[in-house]
This record gives sequence, structure tokens and C-alpha cells, in this order.
Amino acid sequence: MPFMIETFDKANHHDLRLALRDEHLVYLDEHMHLLIACGAKLNDAGDHASGGVYLVALEEREAAREFIENDPFYKGELFERVEIVRWRQAYLDGKNTL
Repeated sequence: MPFMIETFDKANHHDLRLALRDEHLVYLDEHMHLLIACGAKLNDAGDHASGGVYLVALEEREAAREFIENDPFYKGELFERVEIVRWRQAYLDGKNTL
């Protein structure tokens, strides 16, 4: 069963996010085979991120922890906190997958 990793950026660290973004995207491309979905959590205007959500096809919590700890955002100390929880897919692309 996959994991959901939710990240929460430190306050007032938007410039750091932008500085690390290209390296972060390379990391995600290199690990695309593990990603069910991922993306940033945005403010209502859509112009600033405050963290992200990753749905990863990993079976062990330790592997999910290692995945996020190797992300350049994590290594660059962008995150205030990270939460890792089991995730069960129920719907994907408008289809019930249970």
C-alpha cells in the first residue's frame, strides 16, 4: 500500500523554494517510477506554494522517509515539517479502483 507524504514549508521561505526548484524537479524526474502523483500546495491566488503532497508507490515507511529526505527541498531545509501516512487509492482518473 502506497504512502502519502505531505510537506509544510517554513514561513517566508518562498525564495528558497524557487532557488531549489530546478534541482527538485530533476530529482522527481529521476524517481518518476515511484510517483503516483505529486504537486505543490498553493495559496488561493496560485502564486506561492506552502508545501507539497507526494503519493509514492513504496511499501515501507522507511523507503518513503528516505525518498523525501533525499529530495533537494528537504536537503535544502525548506520544510518545517513532513508527515508520512499510508494511503489507499479509491478513485483515480474518475474510476473506482477498489
